[in-house]
Amino acid sequence: MNDFTKYLAGRVTAGGMNRREFMGRAMAAGLTLTAASQLFAASAEAQTPKKGGHLKLGLEGAAATDSKDPAKALSQFMFVVGRCWGDMLVESEPLTGKPVAALAESWEPSPDAVTWTFKIRSGVKFHNGKTLTVDDVIATLKRHTDEKAESGALGVMKSIKDIKADGGNLVLTLTEGNADLPLLLTDYHLIIQPNGGTDDPNAMIGTGPYKVASFEPGVRATFEKNTDDWRSDRGFVDSVEIIAMNDATARIAALSSGQVHYINRVDPKTVALLKRAPTVEVLSTSGRGHYVFIMHCDKAPFDNNDLRLALKYAMDREGMVKTVLGGYGKVGNDFPINSTYALFPEGIEQRAYDPDKAAFHYKKSGHSGSVLLRTSEVAFPGAVDAAVLYQQSAKKAGINVEVKREPGDGYWTNVWNVQPFSTSYWGGRPTQDQMYSTAYLSTADWNDTKFKRPEFDKLLLEARSELDETKRKDMYRTMAMTVRDEGGLILPMFNDFVNAASKKVKGYVHDIGNDMSNGYVATRVWLDA
Repeated sequence: MNDFTKYLAGRVTAGGMNRREFMGRAMAAGLTLTAASQLFAASAEAQTPKKGGHLKLGLEGAAATDSKDPAKALSQFMFVVGRCWGDMLVESEPLTGKPVAALAESWEPSPDAVTWTFKIRSGVKFHNGKTLTVDDVIATLKRHTDEKAESGALGVMKSIKDIKADGGNLVLTLTEGNADLPLLLTDYHLIIQPNGGTDDPNAMIGTGPYKVASFEPGVRATFEKNTDDWRSDRGFVDSVEIIAMNDATARIAALSSGQVHYINRVDPKTVALLKRAPTVEVLSTSGRGHYVFIMHCDKAPFDNNDLRLALKYAMDREGMVKTVLGGYGKVGNDFPINSTYALFPEGIEQRAYDPDKAAFHYKKSGHSGSVLLRTSEVAFPGAVDAAVLYQQSAKKAGINVEVKREPGDGYWTNVWNVQPFSTSYWGGRPTQDQMYSTAYLSTADWNDTKFKRPEFDKLLLEARSELDETKRKDMYRTMAMTVRDEGGLILPMFNDFVNAASKKVKGYVHDIGNDMSNGYVATRVWLDA
């Protein structure tokens, strides 16, 4: 049984997939009718999730500036908060990344993939008792196309030219064909809200498995079970409490002492210690997440590409993966795509640590004096250590990197996307198009390297509508090379997502989509007291 059929079996066990759906997917994955039938029967008889209890998560990433509006969600903390109370139109399968139905129960593209028709699920209720309609969906999507909403999904939504209803269906017309549209609609900002959130974007009312009971920015969020949830394969506990724990030591202590059931952002250096605890399980998942050093291409001295290249060659990537990640990850190559993505551009030469090349480009840049790098523990696990290691490797090339440690609270509003050189992280996106559209398109709000190339934008749009996969792959290769050789991104490593949980936590789903079971950790697990 491969990983995908294991996942299907788990869905049956969790009560989230009927026989007809299971048989169709299992046979499509290569199982015979007899094998699929036997696996379904065994899965259906397996232990079902236990219901009840109070689940407590201790998560890094909270700040006093956190907004209740899902359009403005920035951090890991708010990522999980949104998954608790809200749903998108489409979700992605944990092991394959393929789109699966959520509030849209099916969809159909036109032959040129320009017009898409989504059948909106009926009988779904919002937490305030209002029944979901296609008008709520339309209002939600339109709000995220408005620049005034400051949505993190704006770069994705700009490709939609028209949003309208056709009876109970949603019809989206794009500026050009896009075969990836269903996956783009999995963006975690696009939570469907009553009237699109236009009445009150901060109400935190959705259709998710839990209702918000309280929310104190930078401190905690609490939830109670939504008894009217339209799904039976999630939301197994009675209540959820998500506690802000930005200090790594505090998170480890809270889990070890039983104060919380789950923590995120486990420093790989503490994994060996955690593994010795009989009540704790380390959860490591490979995916698309990456830790980065970002330079603003439009601000001196980083507007000089020779300086950017010097700083890229001054990075000891192998040493970074070994020391900072403890081997829980892979070396990056200064573009935000790895082999988990479809149409990955293979054969691009791996950039390696080269002090001589770094010194050559540094001298050519004409820059003198130090380069200021801002970092914080909240940027990614081991970010401060990574900055110091980088300082040391750059010094061998004659480059003086000054490291400034910033406070964790407010880092995502005062430093990231504001200061010209800082450490950060990305959780990845479902498609190459979405990753590039969110962070590298000239007009993207989250273009945190201020990388603006008209020719890159043009190629991105052309690739989006190209149905010939060979041509599209070549386009993505060109885009990757452009970002790698001309952009402000230093990407030393793709991280494994390393989290930890009490052994009382059951049903954890490893999801390539993003960290913490793609943010669904609180909605997927149950407690075995």
